[in-house]
Amino acid sequence: MISINLRTSIASVGPLIPFIREDLGLTNGLAGFLTTLPLLTFATFSLFAPAIGKKLGMGRAVFLGIFILTLGVVVRVLGGIELLLFGTALTGIGIVIANVLLIPLIKVRLPQKLGLMTALLATMMSLFAAIAAGFSVPIAVDLNLGWRGSLSSWAVFMGIALLFWIPQLTRPKAGMNTSNEKAKNVWKSKLAWQITIFMGCQSVMYFTLTAWLPDMLIARGWSPVEAGAVSSIMQLISLIGSYFAPAILIRLKQQSGVILGVGIGYIFGFLGLFSESEIMTYVSLTAIGLGMGASLSIAYTLISLRTAEDQTTARLSAMVQSSGYYLAALGPILFGVSLDLFGSWNILIWFLIFFSVLFTGFGMAAGRDLKI
Repeated sequence: MISINLRTSIASVGPLIPFIREDLGLTNGLAGFLTTLPLLTFATFSLFAPAIGKKLGMGRAVFLGIFILTLGVVVRVLGGIELLLFGTALTGIGIVIANVLLIPLIKVRLPQKLGLMTALLATMMSLFAAIAAGFSVPIAVDLNLGWRGSLSSWAVFMGIALLFWIPQLTRPKAGMNTSNEKAKNVWKSKLAWQITIFMGCQSVMYFTLTAWLPDMLIARGWSPVEAGAVSSIMQLISLIGSYFAPAILIRLKQQSGVILGVGIGYIFGFLGLFSESEIMTYVSLTAIGLGMGASLSIAYTLISLRTAEDQTTARLSAMVQSSGYYLAALGPILFGVSLDLFGSWNILIWFLIFFSVLFTGFGMAAGRDLKI
């Protein structure tokens, strides 16, 4: 119930950017910043998430995160550009608190079901990201709620998640190992940085494509509804990769081979987007969707597999999501500015190919059988 809310507030924005841009007079650069802002708050506040989890207990901290997310979703539709940006920043803070702490919480509460729960976490995130991408425009247009009503409608699921999570508030703190002698300094670990850059590359590709794919398809003559639907289909396909990848990974001593296969799929998928053929677009986005789902699950699974202690897991989760999302934050806004300057959608494709090569290289290094 928590995981279904960790992408909807972001995935719902991309298909609605043309409506928001027209209503508020945004430039392409500012529209890109709208998608980048949650990533900046992810990156900044993920550093504080382990301390919040230690102070409140991870279960209570997750509740706080979803509450802040809900507040941000409501605030961002109440006014002009200022409230839109402020509310969007709040959504990022809320998401990252829950996102960082769910991984070590699963490891503490359900260590025997690590693969299954990691798969469910990533799969439900991807499923509801697909639903949000596909239904945002119909909610805005067909239900006549506008972009404001469409964005705020996802708060309903957040309220339901808060109700479901209430029993966790009465449980004893999910204690992380607090021994300073056992917890590792992940910032000095080469392996930790390899996992971090791997996560950053997959995040760059995910958030940049989620933000700009609908706009690119609209520029190629697709309707807003069709573009949103295609983005939704891509994310639905990603469910296959996100669900099955952890089960495969935890059975392998090394994960480098799986990561190589995913990286090759990414590269061929992005190359196919140079063709404006409708069939080729669907084939390419199928390959990319499988990669997106698998790569998110791989990143989350590596955080658990490459650490021995709970506190180290939490610290690595914070590091990966902080530094990784700072890197990811460059994607949507850099491409938005590039589009304003050069007016070419091919730059987006080359941009994504570059990061898919980095993803493959650092991922193969992170996939070796080592511990931090």
